[in-house]
Amino acid sequence: MGVVVPLMSIAIFGLAFFMIFRGLKQERSNDRSPRLTVEARVIGKRTQMGHNRHSNSSMSHGYTRYFVTFEVASGDRMELMVPGSESGLMVEGDFGDLTFQGTRFLSFDRKMPE
Repeated sequence: MGVVVPLMSIAIFGLAFFMIFRGLKQERSNDRSPRLTVEARVIGKRTQMGHNRHSNSSMSHGYTRYFVTFEVASGDRMELMVPGSESGLMVEGDFGDLTFQGTRFLSFDRKMPE
């Protein structure tokens, strides 16, 4: 019992450090990537819901993440996390100009069919 608690503490802090480091590394990679604008079609949408519970209280909060899958002219597909306000305006089949930087969604300007 005397060894388990310190090992668990080290494992939890190690995992937290790893997750923070990975997030910062991805953010830095995105910052170094060029901003690209390509024609793309929305081919799918999904949501990820979850909740976080605070350890010292009964308080918890939920969250929803929104993801949209885009297909570019070459047939390549990419799934990007988008703000809920943007996701709600997109439907499968929409075509327009997608602007992104690395894995970071910047904008999608829908083109109206003529």
